[in-house]
Amino acid sequence: MKSPLLAALFSLALSPLVAVHAAEDPPADPSLAKDQAKAISEAAKHDAKVVADAAKQGAKQVAETAKQVAHEVAAASKEGAQEVAATAKKGAANAKAAVRGEKAATPPAKPAEKAPSP
Repeated sequence: MKSPLLAALFSLALSPLVAVHAAEDPPADPSLAKDQAKAISEAAKHDAKVVADAAKQGAKQVAETAKQVAHEVAAASKEGAQEVAATAKKGAANAKAAVRGEKAATPPAKPAEKAPSP
């Protein structure tokens, strides 16, 4: 991805130098000047397209990475919510048992061990 972008930036940087050189030495033939202007214009359009394509590719890569991160965050949030719900359920059962004067139905919740992330 970096090489097309660098090539485009380098090409864009050189385009003004070509235009300045062409302006310093105007050709004697007007049709030649027209051809040179057309060539410079086409080169600038090509360079702009290369830069736009590189930017588009970079944006796609950023979007894909953001999508992956969002999925990981959602999965972690879901897992955390499930742990909180399980702990709350156990706490509610223990509170009910305490109100009835019974011994706790379940032992206190232990922190869940996390599996290593891939």
